[in-house]
Amino acid sequence: MRVLLTGVSGVGKSTIVARLAELGYRAVDTDYGGWCAPGPDIDPPAPEAQPDWVWHEARMRRLLDTAEGPALFVSGCVPNQWKFYDDFDQVVLLSAAPETVRRRLLTRTGNPYGKSPGELAKALADQREVEPLLRSGAAFEIDTGLPVDEVVRRLLDRTGLPGAADR
Repeated sequence: MRVLLTGVSGVGKSTIVARLAELGYRAVDTDYGGWCAPGPDIDPPAPEAQPDWVWHEARMRRLLDTAEGPALFVSGCVPNQWKFYDDFDQVVLLSAAPETVRRRLLTRTGNPYGKSPGELAKALADQREVEPLLRSGAAFEIDTGLPVDEVVRRLLDRTGLPGAADR
C-alpha cells in the first residue's frame, strides 16, 4: 500500500511520518533527502526543500515504482503532487486548526519555514486557499490537533494496516 500524507505547513506531516518510521513502516518525508527541486526535472541543488519547489518527478517515480513491503508512507505538499495521485492507494489530508498551525510554525525547531512574519502569513493563506484543494483530492482527513499516537492509530485503522501492538 502506498499512502500520501499531505497538508499545509505546520500540520504535522514530518512528525507523523517520523512516528510511522519508528513503528517500522517505510516512510519518506519529501522535504528532506533531495526529493524536491526548483523544477520537476532539475537535480535538487540542496537536500532540503524550499518554498514553491516541486517533486523531482523521476526520483518520485522510482520511489513509487519500487515500493516494497506492506506499506510506503510519503509526506509532502507540492504543486505537482497531483500528477502522482493515481500511484497512491490512499491520499490522506492532515489538517489542524489555524491557531495550532500558527503555534507549531512559530515554535518548531526542525524547519525554519514560517517563523518570519511574511512566511507565517503565506503559510496561513495557503491553509485557507490550498487546503480545500487538497481536501477535494483526499480519501479522508485526520485532524492532527490530536496526540501523535492517536493520529497514527486513526491513520493505520483507516488504511487497514497493523498498528504498533499488531507489529
